Amino acid sequence: MTSRRHFQHKVAMPRRLKTLVVEKPWGRTDIPRAFGDFGGRRIGEIWFAHPDGDDIAATMIKFLFTSERLSIQVHPDDATAQRAGLRSGKDECWLVLDADDGAELGVGLTVPVGLQELRDAALDGSIVDRIDWRPAHTHDFIYNPAGTIHAIGGGLVIVEVQQNIDCTYRLYDYGRPRALHLDEGLAVADRKPVADPHDLRIDPAESRALVSGPRFHVTHLAGPIVDEICLAGRDEMTFLPLSDGCRVAGEVLKLGEAVLLEGPAMIDIAAGARALLVWS
Repeated sequence: MTSRRHFQHKVAMPRRLKTLVVEKPWGRTDIPRAFGDFGGRRIGEIWFAHPDGDDIAATMIKFLFTSERLSIQVHPDDATAQRAGLRSGKDECWLVLDADDGAELGVGLTVPVGLQELRDAALDGSIVDRIDWRPAHTHDFIYNPAGTIHAIGGGLVIVEVQQNIDCTYRLYDYGRPRALHLDEGLAVADRKPVADPHDLRIDPAESRALVSGPRFHVTHLAGPIVDEICLAGRDEMTFLPLSDGCRVAGEVLKLGEAVLLEGPAMIDIAAGARALLVWS
């Protein structure tokens, strides 16, 4: 029998988050079957809505499936966003679940760039060559503080955790017919190389904290789990399976599903299985 350990320190009934499937031109038709059958549609995102309304949630969690590069973009920090009437800025992070050969993630710039030089590069497309395109590998974890110029390449399956605010400033979009936001984006952009201390390649068999605030918390859970890894959790937490072998309150959860917990009670992860636990 598979060895498992249960949390005992708090008992609460979980609530499922609403699953929303979003088609994107840069999405994929070969979504892993574990996520479901999408009938050949070009799926770019699977994301989860809070059962009490999306405005309630402080964080947003998404699966991303990419066949080509997404826009080069940047997000504002809390202070800048609040001056614009938004409740917060947007830090975000990525966990790579699968990466094709040659897949890349763009994080920051290769060298410091002046404001006018970066504006010109965004207008003529040469900003693409100024992005620090890093090889992407399965199990890479990348944290993008607000202000980081970033882009996701093709051939990736990613879990993204972010502050729950709809504020993205596009600097370049490969000629797609969408608006750019050069004035806003350049005003908040960190115009130099970026290296964040959270960045690492995780061991899928290890439970560990990936982010410990201040905007949100993310813990990687690998089964069989022990209570101590989650004892610092707050009242409302989102549990997101990353494989088969995850249960909450005895109910099986699959890829593409998530539940809201009042504390990390009744989580059960089989040996060799894994999940994320996210809270604010």
